[in-house]
Amino acid sequence: MDTNDTDSLKPARHVNYDLPACPVEATLELIGAKWKGIILFYLLDGRVRFSELKRKVGCVTQRMLTKQLRDLEAGGLVNRIVYAEVPPKVEYELTEAGRSLEPILHALKDWGETHAMKLITERIAREESEAAS
Repeated sequence: MDTNDTDSLKPARHVNYDLPACPVEATLELIGAKWKGIILFYLLDGRVRFSELKRKVGCVTQRMLTKQLRDLEAGGLVNRIVYAEVPPKVEYELTEAGRSLEPILHALKDWGETHAMKLITERIAREESEAAS
């Protein structure tokens, strides 16, 4: 599990993204953590307060949600809006680059509905069968 706060400070895995599959890897560096896709998907609806986003995402810890949001902000996909209020009010929204992921996120959702649930169910059945052997 990726819980080290210094992970977002790591340099990119490659210096050169010229190989054919490297744009895929570059994209996954920006959006490829457990919670990032879910966060981006919920931000498609517009600006969301931190607490509302945590509620929507579900079982993510506050610390991990904060880390993932910071990574997305550093990657230029999410804007963080802080209001000078007591208690502090913080909202998040997609940047223009983040918004450009909308068709990709919808395609992932569609693929998940069509394939992922079936594949996961099959994997669990296989694992249970192997464990019973």
